[in-house]
Amino acid sequence: MVMTAHRSPLGQVLHLDPGANPRFLSYLGACDRLLKQGYEEGQVEEAMEMFQYSEKKAAEFLHLLAQFNDMGFQQNEIKEVLLLCGNQRERALEELLR
Repeated sequence: MVMTAHRSPLGQVLHLDPGANPRFLSYLGACDRLLKQGYEEGQVEEAMEMFQYSEKKAAEFLHLLAQFNDMGFQQNEIKEVLLLCGNQRERALEELLR
């Protein structure tokens, strides 16, 4: 039995298909970077989809989601408010405190 080293999703795709679509590779790279920051895979995928694959906006969303979650707010409520407020921290916090 041959043991293989663990590869990131991006590494796996490049290993399997070196000619993979550049947009797809960009998406996988963004997801990989966000996962390395400690965010959960499901949350990363959801955030990337919600923000049309913008790594910057997804990262802002995930950061604020974690902050507000640590403050005791419920995730579903946080997600709704962040979308409503366009990831604007102060506006979102005001809405959550209502």
